[in-house]
Order: sequence, then structure tokens, then C-alpha cells
Amino acid sequence: MKKITLFLLLLISAENFAQTKLDDVKVEGEKKGIRKSLTTTANTSVMGSKELLKAACCNLAESFETNPSIDVNFADALTGTKQIKMLGLTSPYLMITEENIPSVRGASQAYGLSFTPGTWVESIQVTKGAGSVVNGYESISGQINTELIKPMKDIPFFLNAYGASDSRYELNTHFNKKVSNKWATSFYIHGNTRLAKNDMNHDGFLDNPLGKQVNLVNRWQYSNPETGWVSFINFKYMKDEKQTGQLEFDKNRDKLTTNYWGSEINSNRFDFSSKLGYVFKGMPFQSIGIQNAYSNYNQDSYFGLKQYNIQQQSYYSNMIFNSIINNTMHKFATGLNFTYDKYAEFVNLVDVSRIDNSVGGFFEYTYDNNDNFSYILGGRLDYHNRLGAFFTPRLHVRYNPWEKGVFRFSAGRGKRAANIYAENQNLFASSRAFSVLDTNGKIYGLNPEIAWNYGFSFTQNFMLFGKPADATVDFYRTDFQNQAIVDVMQSPQQVLFYNLKGNSFANSLQLDFNYEIIKHLNLRTAYKYYDISTDYLSGSFQRPLQAKHRFFGNIEFSTHIVEKGKQWKFDYTLNWLGKQQLPTTFSNASVDRLPEFSPSFAVMNAQITRTFSSTFEMYFGGENIGNYRQHKAILGAGNPFGSTFDTSIIYAPVFGQMYYAGLRFKVK
Repeated sequence: MKKITLFLLLLISAENFAQTKLDDVKVEGEKKGIRKSLTTTANTSVMGSKELLKAACCNLAESFETNPSIDVNFADALTGTKQIKMLGLTSPYLMITEENIPSVRGASQAYGLSFTPGTWVESIQVTKGAGSVVNGYESISGQINTELIKPMKDIPFFLNAYGASDSRYELNTHFNKKVSNKWATSFYIHGNTRLAKNDMNHDGFLDNPLGKQVNLVNRWQYSNPETGWVSFINFKYMKDEKQTGQLEFDKNRDKLTTNYWGSEINSNRFDFSSKLGYVFKGMPFQSIGIQNAYSNYNQDSYFGLKQYNIQQQSYYSNMIFNSIINNTMHKFATGLNFTYDKYAEFVNLVDVSRIDNSVGGFFEYTYDNNDNFSYILGGRLDYHNRLGAFFTPRLHVRYNPWEKGVFRFSAGRGKRAANIYAENQNLFASSRAFSVLDTNGKIYGLNPEIAWNYGFSFTQNFMLFGKPADATVDFYRTDFQNQAIVDVMQSPQQVLFYNLKGNSFANSLQLDFNYEIIKHLNLRTAYKYYDISTDYLSGSFQRPLQAKHRFFGNIEFSTHIVEKGKQWKFDYTLNWLGKQQLPTTFSNASVDRLPEFSPSFAVMNAQITRTFSSTFEMYFGGENIGNYRQHKAILGAGNPFGSTFDTSIIYAPVFGQMYYAGLRFKVK
């Protein structure tokens, strides 16, 4: 009975190797915050709840500070928005899903990661390289899938309160009720606000936006092991308001005037999703699942005198059938999916609206000899009204050459429509003029982006001085056949969009070493090297605002758990970034000019948690405790309506030191 119940839950993942990943959470959940299995086919790491508690983790974008596979950077000097990268490529090249339904895409690409509070998250699965064909054709550099807390496993009540020295305050409450032995429901309430103005670098602009967010979720889960049916139903509503700009800016008085420079970004989002799964009686290896999701995202915004408004209405449907061929060594998943996206988009009142839709079918075969070798071979055929008809192949291979060692290889193709304005909203907060140079394509005049990603990894677990350790090396390369180039290298007064005219590639090499120094004292380190080059109209350059060399280190220590669950936990993270190519500013006046490359720097974060019992704990921490700040964060700050104003060239923190404290309370 327990096995059937577990299988029903795993069915919702809708892909064979995702099921294996979730199994790993069960097996190793108490051992490590980030877990990698030697038996999963894809190069996937799983971040459990233990890892998410090691930092403030206010939202999904801030959940990756302690994950060496993900790079976290600020997108601009105004909004405080954090942008994530994998394999040196920004988040639009990642497929970001929530319980394997696409979630952050299109209009929500710039701010969508900040719309999922960290306390809602049960685990995060990070897959390097091309993802499964079951989830679509857009994944190029990887996939991030978030699993929310399941109502059947949730506790009756949870409270998290948070406050920070940057005047941000946050409250999360979870309510959960088991309606019956087959039905359970959860209701989550999240709110955050920032009311005080901060200008730590005295440039006359807010370092962090004023704002508030209200986020509500109601989840229902049905599970009946006797009949084989399982279902999830989700309702979500989110309202987010941000105001930034000069300290003297008053939105009621100065909006869209030259009195003072200011910006507002107001977003509303409603989501509904449902999942229905059935396991055939007497055949636990055979199941069928149906996923449906509707989303309505509406953003009204302006940046000084520039206006940008976008509404996206989306519908997504996916049907998956899982079974075997002769025996469980040969598994397959097949199905159909459909997407519909209606964009009402206005750039400075110019209508660039469009409707996208696609229908596709997929087949994925998995071979696993239940010992040392497995592979997943998949392909999908899609028809898109703008991208045309195309085929997407994907391959993942695992081989264990000896005990505690695993070699993985993957290759795949991805294709996507670049939403050039929604994905580059940070450039609106500048004096740059926007120009699309190509006109023959069907997406803003551009052709779709197409890229091949392939790479390998090797992991070896071993004992060092009697303590467990592991080392990993992985290398991935992304080759673009076409790319929507965002050119900020031509002129500081322009941003040009055009199809790739030459070569564009991204090489990523990562070396990991993890070691349990003594019991309860764990070290995690990583070195990353990126060779990312693109041919622009003015020549070939390293990708702007991307360090070639990065070093990551994390050390955690926890005391023994004593009576009533009392415990101390300590966590320290270091991120060192080498020099970064900066967009060209040489034609500016000397006061508004930056060097060709940024200096290298390091950022340190730390947190201390005191658990008083199994139901109550408090935490205190700091980010950027070394107080490193970018010397000149905003160009032309003294004349924001002049020709050199630019808030988008951000390579380092703007605010400086930030300290926070919070508490967590549970009713079990």
C-alpha cells in the first residue's frame, strides 16, 4: 500500500527520471541539503528543505545563494531583482517549471522568480543540460523544477516572520487541514513590504524599491491508493507593486514628467492548475496523467518617460502515458501537449501584441539495467504558428564504471521565441534607444533562437581521512545556430536587437569538491570557468556582465540535537567573481565612463539558527557582510534625463551590508 501511495505522488512529476529524482529525496532527505544520486540518468541535484533554510530564502530567486550550480546576480541598480544563470546563460534559456508545469516564461521572465515564496517550496530539482522532451522544447541550458509542499504531508500551521536592515519585512503563514483520509487542503498567505527609503551610496537614487506584495495560494490534494487515482488542484493570486527612482520622486506628482526620475512596476497574476493521475490496477508500472494550467499575468510599468505594459494569457495542457516494453528495464513515456499564449504588449504605446500557439507530441524511451548503465532517448515533433514545424531530440546517458563513480553524458536541441522586451526590462531604465535591425522574422522581426547543448560530468564518492567526500567535474557547451542578440557593445546610447550574424557559444567547466571535515561540519566548494563569446556587429566579445572565473565556498556546522530538539546551526558562504566584460561606455563623458572590465570581488553571507524545540526556532544572518559595493552603480545619476543615464550595468552589490532576523513556528 505504501509503495502504491508513493507511486501516485511521483506520477505527478510526469517523467521517468524526475520520479527517480524525487525518490532520492525520500532516501537521503536527512543527510544533505543538496543531494546527487549515483543512479539517476540525468545530471540532477536536489535541494531539500534543509538547504532552503540555510539562507533567508525570501523567494525562489534568492533560494540559490548556496547552490554552486546556479549563479545569482542583480539585474539592475534599481529594482533589487536577482537574475539567475546556469552554464553561463541567463534564465530565459532555462526551463523553469513548478511541479513540471512551465511557470516563469514570457511576460513574467524578469520578475517571476520573486513571485514564489521560499517557505512554499518542498524541494528544487536542478538539471544541467537539455531537459526531458516531456516538458517541452524550450529548454537549452537546463531545467529548474520546484516542488511545493504537498497538502497530505503538510503540518496544520506554520508561521515565518522576517525583517531586514534594508527595511524589508515579510510574513508567511500556512494553514493545512486533512478533510478526510483522501482529501487535504492547504492555504498559504504571503506578504512583504518595504516602506523606508535607502540610499547607501548617496547617488540620489533608491538602492532598493519601495513596494509591497500579497500572494495567496489554495491547494487541494486527492489520493486514493485503492482505486489508483490522485489529483492536485491549485488556485493562486498575486499582486506586486514596486516604486523606485530618485529619492524626491513622488508618483502622484511626478509620474511621466521630468520633475524627478521615477519608475513603477505593478503586476497582477492569477493562476489555476490541475493534475489528474491514474495507476492501472495490477500494473503499477503503467499510468496516465493529465496536466492543465491557466495563467493571466498583467504588468503596467514605466521607467522615467518610457512605458512598458504587457499582459499574457496562457493555457497549457499535457497528457502523459507511462508504461513498459516487456519488462521494467524498458520504460517509455509518450503523450501530447498544447500551449496558447496571448500577448497584449505595448512598448512606449507601440502595439507589438501577438498570439502564439503550438501543439506537439513526444516519445521518450528509458533503458535501465538496474545496475551500472541507463539512458533516456527522447524526441518530440511540434508545430508552432511562428516557429513552424520542427523536431527536438534529447539524450541522457549514465554509466557507473566502478563503485561510487558515475559518468553522465547529455545532448539535445532547444528552440524558443525570444521575448526581447520582457526579458530585457532592465534596459528600459536607461537613455538607450531600442532598435530592432531585422524585419523578416515572425517574432518582433526576428527568427527563433535555436541551440544545441551537449556535455558530460563525472562524480566520484570516496573516503578521505575516514570521512566521506566527493568530487565532480562537468563540462557543457552550448552552440547557437541562431540567437536574438542583445547588443549593448555598439553604443552606450543604443541597444540593438538582431539575429546572430556569426558565432555564439558558451563553454562551462565546473569542478566541485565536498567533504565532511568532522561530524556535523561540512565543506562545499566549486570553481567555475566560463568561456562565452558572441559575434556582435562591432566585433567578437566576451558575454557582458559574466565573470570568466568564479569560486564558491560554503561551510556549515550544527551541534548535536539535545533534549526537546534544541540545536545550533551555523552557515557561511563565500562567492568570488573575477573580472567581467562591461558594455561599452567609451563615447560617454569621462565622468560617466566605465572601464572595459570590472574589478574582481568577493561577497560573504552568513547565518546562525537557534532551534529551541521541534516547533520553534529563530535565525539571524547577514548578506554581503564584507560590505563590497559597486563604486559607480548608476551612470548619469546627476542628469537622469540626459544621454548617458544607465542603471543596467551592474556587476556587484549596490546596497552594501544587509542584516536580517526571523522566526519560524510550527503546530504539528
